[in-house]
Amino acid sequence: MSIEFGREICGKLSNAETREWLVTNGIGGFASGTVAGLLARRYHGLLVAALQPPLGRTLLLAKLDETVGYDNLTYALHTNRWADGSVEPHGYRQIESFKLEGTIPTWQFACADALLEKRIWMRYGANTTYVRYTLSRATQPLTLTLKALVNYRDYHGITQSNNWQMNVEQIEGGIKIAADDRATPLYLSIDTGIATPAHNWHYGFDLAVERYRGLSDREDHFHAATFEVTLNPGESIVFVASTEPQPHLDGLQALKSYQDREHKLLNLWKQERPKTTNHKQDCHAWIERLVLAADQFIVNRSVPGIPNGKTIIAGYPWFGDWGRDTMISLPGLTIAMGRPEIARSILLTFAKYVDRGMLPNRFPDAGEVPEYNTVDATLWYFEAIRSYYDATADDELLEELFPVLAEIIDWHCRGTRYNTHLDAGDGLLYAGEAGVQLTWMDAKVGDWVVTPRIGKPIEINALWYCALRSIAKFARQLGKPAREYDVLADRTLIKFSRFWNAETGYCYDVLDSPDGDDASLRPNQIFAVSLPGMGAKGYAPLLTPDRQRGVVDTCSRSLLTSHGLRSLAPNHPQYQGHYGGNQLQRDGAYHQGTTWGWLLGSFVLAHYQVYGDRTQARQFLEPMAHHLLAHGLGTCSEIFDGDAPMNPRGCIAQAWTVAEVLRAWVAIDR
Repeated sequence: MSIEFGREICGKLSNAETREWLVTNGIGGFASGTVAGLLARRYHGLLVAALQPPLGRTLLLAKLDETVGYDNLTYALHTNRWADGSVEPHGYRQIESFKLEGTIPTWQFACADALLEKRIWMRYGANTTYVRYTLSRATQPLTLTLKALVNYRDYHGITQSNNWQMNVEQIEGGIKIAADDRATPLYLSIDTGIATPAHNWHYGFDLAVERYRGLSDREDHFHAATFEVTLNPGESIVFVASTEPQPHLDGLQALKSYQDREHKLLNLWKQERPKTTNHKQDCHAWIERLVLAADQFIVNRSVPGIPNGKTIIAGYPWFGDWGRDTMISLPGLTIAMGRPEIARSILLTFAKYVDRGMLPNRFPDAGEVPEYNTVDATLWYFEAIRSYYDATADDELLEELFPVLAEIIDWHCRGTRYNTHLDAGDGLLYAGEAGVQLTWMDAKVGDWVVTPRIGKPIEINALWYCALRSIAKFARQLGKPAREYDVLADRTLIKFSRFWNAETGYCYDVLDSPDGDDASLRPNQIFAVSLPGMGAKGYAPLLTPDRQRGVVDTCSRSLLTSHGLRSLAPNHPQYQGHYGGNQLQRDGAYHQGTTWGWLLGSFVLAHYQVYGDRTQARQFLEPMAHHLLAHGLGTCSEIFDGDAPMNPRGCIAQAWTVAEVLRAWVAIDR
C-alpha cells in the first residue's frame, strides 16, 4: 500500500500539518513530526531520547530549520507557526511530494529545477537520529543551511527559556551541547560541511494540538548550532543527532541497516501469512503496513536475570509500557506476526513484576515503583500466555510460569488490592473501591473517577473464566492437579447468566455495583463472545448462541463505527460524541462515547463466530486501510470521535489498535 502525497496535500497547510509521521529506535525513543514540518505538539521532535530505556524520554533535538541557496535565490524549506498565529516561513510550499518508504518519512523539495530529497530514520537500539539530504536533480550546486533547535526537557513538559544558558562546544566532527552539568550531552554531526556554534533562543513556537487539548501551547527552543554544506547534483550528506559521543556516521550503511531490518520483518510475515488463493496481492498491502507499525511498539526492558527483556509501548507519542496494554497487544504484535520469541521474552519480563497476584498497570516515567491499580492486566496475562502456548506448545515456559499463575489465582480467591476478590456466593470476581479506577475504562480527573465500575464488570468475569479454563489446561499438560480450577470455572460459568438482561436483550455492564446492576450499553460485553476458546472443546461458552447473537447485533446497531466500538451508546444521557478540550472535558468523554479502535478486533471475531461470514467480517476491518493515510501515517490511532465523521483523536499510534486489527485479520484469514 503506497502512502504518498503530492502538492494536493503537502501544499495545503491544514492538510499537511494534520498528518504525522513516526520513527522509533526499539528502546523507547522516537522522532515524530508533521508532513508540513511545523511543530504542532510538545511531543514533536527529531530526537526524543529514552535516557532510561524504555522510559526517561527527553526531548533533545526539536527540529532543523532548513534553508537552500540555489541560483542566487534563497528558499526556506522549514515551516513555523508563532504565538501570534502567524506562519513564517512557508516552507511546506516547496514540498513536491511526501511518502513513507517503509516507516521512513521522505520528502522531495522543489527549488526551481532543483529537487532535494530528505529522509529521517533512527538507529535501532540507540538514541540516534539520521537526516539524509540528497540533491537528486539540479543544474548547479546547492547550498544547504541547517539551524539546529535543541531542548532538554521531559517529553511531557514544555520550555520557557528564562535566560537558560546551555553549554555549546565545538568538537571534532560537530557540536556538543550540554543543558547543564548533570545532563546527558547531545552530539550533532554532519559528514561534510561546516559546523558553527550558536547561542540564541527562538521564542513562541505555537503548538496547535496542545491548544486543542486544553494545555499550554507556547514553547521556546534553543538555536545551538548552524551547519552549512554545498551539494553538487547527485551528492548526499547525513546529519546525525545522538547521545553517543561517536555515533556511526556512515549514512548509507545506517540506512541500509534500517531498511534490511524492515525487509526481514516483512519476509517473516510473508512466511507466516496464510497461504490463501482467494485474495489479490493488494488486499494484503495495507496489512503489511501494519506489520511494520507493529514493530514500533516492541522495545527493550532489562530486568534482573533477563538482560534482553522486552515490553510493549502502549502508544506514541505519550504512553509508556502498561501491563494491560502489553498483554492485550501481545498476541497481535508477536504471535500473529510469527515472532513468538518476542512474546516469550515479554511474558518472562512481566512475571518478574507480579506482586500480590497482580501485574502492574504502568511504569512511571521517572522510574518510581510500578502502579498496580488494575484488575484486568493480570487476567489478560493469562490470555497472552494461552495465545503463546497454543502457537508454540512451549512446555518449558509453561513449567516456569505455572507457579506464578497459580499464585495469581490464589490471591484472587482470597482477595488482593482494591477489594479484588472472588465472591464465594456466586463464583464471580468483584473489584473496586471508591476513588480507584481498575478496569480499562480508567479515566480519572483529580478525585473524580469517571467510570468507576465498582462491582463485577462483565469483561473481568469473562477473563476470569478463561483464566481458570487456561490454568486447568496448563495443569493437566504439566501433570499437576486441575480439579480445583475446573470447579471454580464451572461455578463462574453457571452464575455468568446473571449478566444477561432479558429486558434489554443484551448484557449488564456491571453487576452488584453500589447503585445496583448497571444496564448501560457498553462494549465490554463483546468479550463474553469473542475471547478465544469460547465454544471450543473444553471451553463451554459463557452465553448461549441466541444471546451471543443478541450481544453482537446490539453492538452492531448502537456501538459500531468505522474504526471501532463506541464506549457508550448514543442514547445514553451521559454520551459524549466529541473528544477534545481541557483534561476535564477530554477525560469526561474518554469512555463516555468515544470510539476505541482496539475493540474493533474483538467485535469482528465475535461477529464471525456468530455469523460465520468471513467476507463480511473482513469488511469491518477495511476502513482501517483508509485510516492509515491520516493522523499517524501507516499506523492506527488510539481513539476516534463517537459522532460522524469519527475524526481520529488521542495517540497517533496505539499498540492495541494495531495489534487487534492484525490479530483479527489473521484469525479470519486462517
